[in-house]
Amino acid sequence: MDMDAFVAASKPTWDRLEDLVRRHRRLTGAEVDELVELYQRATTHLSVVRSGSTDALLAGRLSSLVARARSAVTGAHTPAWREVVRFFTVSFPVTAYRARRWWLGAAAASLVVAYVVGVWVARNPDVQAAVGTPEDIRQLVEHDFADYYSEHPAASFAGEVWINNAWVSMQVIVSAVLLGIPIPWILWQNAANVGLLGGLMHAHDRAGVFWGLILPHGLLELTAVFLAAGVGMRLGWTVIDPGPRRRGEALAEQGRAVMSVALGLVAVLFVSGLIEAGVTPSGLPTWARVSIGVLAEALFLTYVIVFGRRALRDGETGDIEQAPDLAPTA
Repeated sequence: MDMDAFVAASKPTWDRLEDLVRRHRRLTGAEVDELVELYQRATTHLSVVRSGSTDALLAGRLSSLVARARSAVTGAHTPAWREVVRFFTVSFPVTAYRARRWWLGAAAASLVVAYVVGVWVARNPDVQAAVGTPEDIRQLVEHDFADYYSEHPAASFAGEVWINNAWVSMQVIVSAVLLGIPIPWILWQNAANVGLLGGLMHAHDRAGVFWGLILPHGLLELTAVFLAAGVGMRLGWTVIDPGPRRRGEALAEQGRAVMSVALGLVAVLFVSGLIEAGVTPSGLPTWARVSIGVLAEALFLTYVIVFGRRALRDGETGDIEQAPDLAPTA
């Protein structure tokens, strides 16, 4: 093949494609069709040039044109950092805010259960005797409970705590696949265990130790669990009451919301794990450690309320921007 003749014959096509690529945001419908056609033609030309010419400069110039044309035809992707920013400023907080009644209800119910169980255990020696021998309980309240937070190096303990907290929350998230039916039982077990431990600590005059060690990280950690439970139970309720949408559409949207919360809780539980490993067992005064936990909880709730309410006011739902399963409904 005479490559010089081929280049001379193809150059008007390349020049026209160059012009369309430069103006691709302002093209008419006919020009868009032309852009696609010329892009396909230029792709073929690039193959010919690569196989029949040793001119690296020509091949590079044409390859660049084809790449820019491909971007114009397929559309540029949103930069990854923008997706991350959108997730943490819109998707996650608005999803949490929309499900607030569910996870606040889960929190209230769990606190009631923990309080009732704690009072029952603290005021009934027979119940305490059924839990364990006096020696076992004494070992727990005087040594094991406090030693749990300081027996490992902070860095490794933070990783263990994060994995454990993530596992508990993931159990709740996975339960959403079963329409949230197991979630009340998981919350009951968690609340009963906290109440049992708190009751034993109170009964043996170790209330200060209990609250001083549980509050710094527990506020944020339990909020994460309650949030996961809330969106999971909301998914189950969607089956019963999908609203004005088709049931499949409502379930798809709520399922994506569950996954959004699961991703967001990775960061929340990471912070909780850092507090549990670095603040809870530290030598700071109890008031300082508790204050750090309260501050972390207040910051998270403020974040959800401020960003979630603003996104909801702007019409955001937390769903992906171009949901694939939407259909007009009357």
